[in-house]
Amino acid sequence: MMHFTSLPIYPEIFLLLMASVVTLLGTGASAARQKTTYVVTQISLGVLALMHLSELQLAQTVYGMQRMVVIDPLGHLLALSATLATMITMGFSRPYLASRDLLKGEFLSLAMFSLLGISVMVSANNFLVVYVGLELMSLSLYALTALRRDHAVSTEAAMKYFILGALASGFLLYGLSMMYGATGTLDIPNVFEALHKGTVNQQVLTFGLVFIVSGLAFKLGLAPFHMWVPDVYQGAPTAVTLLISGAPKLAAFGITFRILVEALSGQALDWQQMLIVLSVVSMTLGNLAAIVQSNLKRLLAYSAIAQLGFMLLGFTPTVVDMKTVLAANGYSSALFYIVTYVLTTLGTFGLIMVLSRNGFESEEVSDLAGLGKRSPWIAGVMALFMFSLAGIPPLVGFYAKFAVLQALVSTGNHGYIVLAVVAVLLSLIGAYYYLRIVKTMFFDEPADTTPIRGEVGATVLLALNGLAALGFGLLPDGLMSVCRDAVLKAINT
Repeated sequence: MMHFTSLPIYPEIFLLLMASVVTLLGTGASAARQKTTYVVTQISLGVLALMHLSELQLAQTVYGMQRMVVIDPLGHLLALSATLATMITMGFSRPYLASRDLLKGEFLSLAMFSLLGISVMVSANNFLVVYVGLELMSLSLYALTALRRDHAVSTEAAMKYFILGALASGFLLYGLSMMYGATGTLDIPNVFEALHKGTVNQQVLTFGLVFIVSGLAFKLGLAPFHMWVPDVYQGAPTAVTLLISGAPKLAAFGITFRILVEALSGQALDWQQMLIVLSVVSMTLGNLAAIVQSNLKRLLAYSAIAQLGFMLLGFTPTVVDMKTVLAANGYSSALFYIVTYVLTTLGTFGLIMVLSRNGFESEEVSDLAGLGKRSPWIAGVMALFMFSLAGIPPLVGFYAKFAVLQALVSTGNHGYIVLAVVAVLLSLIGAYYYLRIVKTMFFDEPADTTPIRGEVGATVLLALNGLAALGFGLLPDGLMSVCRDAVLKAINT
């Protein structure tokens, strides 16, 4: 079913209104009013999630705003996942920020505006809409990184993020402008049609594609465009690190899909080769660099580079010998991978915040020493997340990796089978540093033997997050079928 209206963007309009309300509520508010602002934020996000869920169940494709936005199951699935990720981030962050006098209106409102940017990006049907959403999300995250204005490391991280982010946005914008020059249109479906009619300037198109892939690689944090990731993860307050490492990754997947798959599938053989190189370089550099890290947030930053490199493999076995039979298989495995990776990352950084306390940041790997004795269940949950990231069954990370590898191997193409073997070998390197963290928790002696008592809400959230990582690993079919249906609907409309 397909129809045209301007009403489909009502979740985004609601989010904009509530973000404005939260901004007004949080301006110069007292401690009591800050609590009210937090509650209003969480309720607003809960209502927004229900809106996206109800639309996802309708499974309609609707165009609005003169066809500049497309509201389809893929957009709703990504927006729903991003909304839930932001809600979970808020839940973990509240005690951490409150103890550091950072739970202010600007954190809540900027988080909501970054979510609005994500919602706009994943529903874009026009290059300008993609760019507007990207800048709204990015500028909010730059400001959040510098939330601790009196902290030199945070300010330095924000400056690096801003400068490199501006450079990457320039790359993407330049690539999109060249795409406009080559095809004469900014609408994603019209670019697709122009490519298939052959009415394009091929040389300009190829140059534009290189700049677009470079810009997308930066937003995903892929090597060699990864320079900002370790510094920003380490320098930002842990609550902001969690915000950056969660929902924006879903947005990056969304715009990669909208631009490369929906607009530029005619150039798939070109961009698939670029993505294969980016993927292998990211997995190699991310896993090798993570081995030598002693700072936990920096280790997880390099881990993210490797994980997103693995996810990118799902985009590569989709057009083989000029046939697109396996396209939905590859894209849906990549979508499943990114959704479940964000779920695991939320729990990992959430646990770091639970372990942190006033005046103490639990940021070093050595800070986890003896955690198994001090708090066996928190150590057990952390072990679940580490095993999932390492790809050990029966956790969700194993199934996510298996789905991507299966997409590669099922092509029957010798090159893709070799690529799958390389990915497995590089994942084995990654397993080393994940298991090192588990070893530190259960076999090293603690420097501090006092029991850990986390805030009740955050610890309950942590338990639910751990159960989700286990549950989706044991029963992945439900989420996988939702991902597959969303991708099929997006490809076919």
